[in-house]
Amino acid sequence: MDVTRRRFLEATAAGAAIAPAIGASPASKLPTRPFGKTGMTVSILGFGSGSRFLMYREEDRALDALNRAIDLGITYIDTAHAYGNGQSEERIGRLMGARRKEVTLATKLPGRKADDARRQIELSLKRLRTDHLDVLHIHDLKSLDDLAAIEAPDGVLKALYEARDQKVARAIGITCHASPSALKAALERHDFDATQMGLNAALARMSDAPGGMKATPMPEGGFEELALPVAVRKRMGIVAMKVFGQEQLIGSAAPEKLLAYSLSLPVSLASCGMPRPEFIEKNAEVARHFEPMSAADRRKLTESISAAKKVSLGAFLSDHADA
Repeated sequence: MDVTRRRFLEATAAGAAIAPAIGASPASKLPTRPFGKTGMTVSILGFGSGSRFLMYREEDRALDALNRAIDLGITYIDTAHAYGNGQSEERIGRLMGARRKEVTLATKLPGRKADDARRQIELSLKRLRTDHLDVLHIHDLKSLDDLAAIEAPDGVLKALYEARDQKVARAIGITCHASPSALKAALERHDFDATQMGLNAALARMSDAPGGMKATPMPEGGFEELALPVAVRKRMGIVAMKVFGQEQLIGSAAPEKLLAYSLSLPVSLASCGMPRPEFIEKNAEVARHFEPMSAADRRKLTESISAAKKVSLGAFLSDHADA
């Protein structure tokens, strides 16, 4: 086993060993973990506010759902500038007057030019009714070519550094659905505080390759093997997303096992879309009583998911936009 792989496995084991104890909350709340080296502490379950939040068609029901999530101790709120053409941020903003101090608020920018990103930041702050963001991500890194646009002299990365320097954002990061090699390069090259990536029991056995992500007999080349070790080494706040594979993995494995799988990795939290109130209650209950899965049990869960399902999920995510 090479040194990098060994160190990553050791970090995973250490993270899993301390996961239940870190920031343990009262029974009515959720366990918490440090958000990397940012100084922030977050609930291990985050409220994903993309397409699943927008499935609450009535505004009052959406706000009730978000209020309930916060009441249960889900304090990381994950949204994006483009979700619902701003509807997600606007909904969240309606609660921030009363609840801003209780949450870690994260949004994501679709723009690739610095000027576009600056305008998007201003609009997001207005929608969210806040004067600062706790986490500001570049949204959906797609490829190495996309990374080149991001890091160009007039690229969005410049605007993120400015936002952090000006205290508009406490932490900056980048998200990725389906290009582990591009995310690995981004995290290695740049001074990010945080990252968000697809981490689930199916993607653990995927590799980045021409033509998309493919199932492989050995777990090499996926987010867990490429990008996650870099984020761990650089002590970033790490958000696992696509825990349920946009519901595509429901049926292949029990939801509570899928959530436990992702939380057993060396991450700060798992962000989940929860389009029905009972999903909020159930996921909060799983998080409250979370116990890490062993490496053997994680491997067993991964191997129980068919190669066809993994390939299908990889293809879906390669052209996915949770808007």
